[in-house]
Amino acid sequence: MAKRGKKYRAAREKIDRQRRYPFAEGVALCLDTAYAGFDETVDVAVRLGVDPRHADQMVRGTVVLPHGTGKKVVVAVFAKGEKEKEALEAGADYVGAEELVEKVQKGWTDFDRAIATPDMMAQVGKLGRILGPRGLMPNTKSGTVTFDLAKAIQEVKAGKIEFRVDKGGVVHAPLGKVSFGPDKIRENLETLMEALVRLKPPTSKGTYIKGITISTTMGPGVKLDPAEVRNIAALK
Repeated sequence: MAKRGKKYRAAREKIDRQRRYPFAEGVALCLDTAYAGFDETVDVAVRLGVDPRHADQMVRGTVVLPHGTGKKVVVAVFAKGEKEKEALEAGADYVGAEELVEKVQKGWTDFDRAIATPDMMAQVGKLGRILGPRGLMPNTKSGTVTFDLAKAIQEVKAGKIEFRVDKGGVVHAPLGKVSFGPDKIRENLETLMEALVRLKPPTSKGTYIKGITISTTMGPGVKLDPAEVRNIAALK
């Protein structure tokens, strides 16, 4: 096992690894243990009581974080005609039809999210092997196959993220940057947790939210109290 540096060990010593912290306290502690010389990303891992091997227990969705992710999102839009103009006016970084499809086929993927109009999906479908593994393939469930390009682009630019439970039953998602401060990170976390609760599969039995851990890019994990999710739901 690789040895951890002094800064990491010092940060870890601030954390009681046996404790499950309330959201506000845990988020503040997580940010306090950030030590890198850059604005680290804050991530969360949520362990769910589901079995992703069963299609009826797959948890997948999107949510617009109220404070965004702190990352500039580069958006590519597959559209033609008047929709090209609409996409550009809405702030898309790259817009095109067949020529953009061909560019991607040649290996270009310098964008973070892809959006397409329904009439372009016959062409975009050819890019499945390239975009699929990168999580970039437009799909109707995430709202990235639509004629309402202005809304889709604005949501993505504002901090709309996609999440999907992995084969281990864990959902990973970004919550923003350390520079956001504890209040904004906590609000983004609560918004994500609300979305996960709404998506609980009817076939999921027992405890649904089993564990929540947040961490910065370089820092140690801080375990949060899953009971806080019930408190959030009670206030809505």
